[in-house]
Amino acid sequence: MIHHASPDAGAKILLRGIHLTLTDALRDALRSKAERLLRHGPRIDRVRIELEHDTTRGRAVFVAKGHIEIGGPDLVAAVASEDAYKAADLLIGKLDRLLIRRAELFKTRRHDGASLREAAA
Repeated sequence: MIHHASPDAGAKILLRGIHLTLTDALRDALRSKAERLLRHGPRIDRVRIELEHDTTRGRAVFVAKGHIEIGGPDLVAAVASEDAYKAADLLIGKLDRLLIRRAELFKTRRHDGASLREAAA
């Protein structure tokens, strides 16, 4: 397992290859893509990315799994592709959408609570 401290002092990015060795190029690509997720805020404690080479499906498939440890419920996603880099791109896109959706839900909840308080007054 490779530990990488990101520019954000509190957050960490953990990369792991399962049934494959992460090359320097693949590790750097995963790290730079995962750092994109940290722009969503300081509440992200850790981002774990696992890239698995699965040959049990009849053909070689790369399964990328992501886990974002954040204040509140953690976010988890997984994607599969025949290309390792494409699997990483799809995973980061999916995690990015989950973070955006979570922020929108918090914002909606915060504003709905304010309007309910105004109506009660």
